[in-house]
Amino acid sequence: MKKTGVMEWIDHELKADLRLARAVERLIAEMKVEQQIVGLREKRGLTQRQLAKLLGTSQPNVAKLESGRVKNRGVKTLVKCAQALGASVSIRIAPLGRTSPTAGSRLRMAG
Repeated sequence: MKKTGVMEWIDHELKADLRLARAVERLIAEMKVEQQIVGLREKRGLTQRQLAKLLGTSQPNVAKLESGRVKNRGVKTLVKCAQALGASVSIRIAPLGRTSPTAGSRLRMAG
């Protein structure tokens, strides 16, 4: 797939500004966790309200968690959510770098 001019510009900016690249990596990692939570919930056939009941919280709190409006979510919260969805949490600490934008927290299916 050929990159558009905008995509090439973004690549150039990320290569030129390491702080920007790290910030983008963090945001991408956060979005992936949120997407994984939504995906697991939907795969289990649960509504936000049903997941909230399993977590002992409210549906609006689950919506905030899934949408990324919950900043500073703790490991305990992620573990509790993952367990309710039949998954586990795996945290990998890796050197900062441009080669692994997903070096943050990841949920993985329990098998």
